[in-house]
Amino acid sequence: MKKVFLSLLVAGFTLIANAQPPAGDAKPGEWYGEKITTDGAVAINDAVAKLSDGKEKVDGKIKAKITDVCPKKGCWLKLELANGETAMVKMKDYGFFLPVAAIGKTVVIDGEMKMKTTSVAELKHYAEDAKKSKEEIAKITEPKKEIRVEAKGIVIVE
Repeated sequence: MKKVFLSLLVAGFTLIANAQPPAGDAKPGEWYGEKITTDGAVAINDAVAKLSDGKEKVDGKIKAKITDVCPKKGCWLKLELANGETAMVKMKDYGFFLPVAAIGKTVVIDGEMKMKTTSVAELKHYAEDAKKSKEEIAKITEPKKEIRVEAKGIVIVE
């Protein structure tokens, strides 16, 4: 009986530990996912302009400031756009995560950017991850067309 209880206890702590964003200060030069350089990075708003000109997707490196990181796991982040909106970033194949300390940092992301319509269910899921109130989550009733980036690698710049 003690072995069963101990096994369940260890399994529970393992799940709790795995549900946290990675620890760290997100200092300049630190990278997550594939190791990348900042060479050839363009400002995110320049890449967004290419999408507005009719391109289906934009591949390459973008430079932007992080406004939010998933506090639950570090599995998504939001980038600041010039128009006051944000772009959503998810990690390729759910392969890496960012520490919450990355909020406010400028990063270079190597990946693919495109326009995506995000479903109500997915928007509510992100709101729950961000620990929004039930009232705020209930107000999400329509899908949202947004900039989506699939990141292969991220490096902290500033």
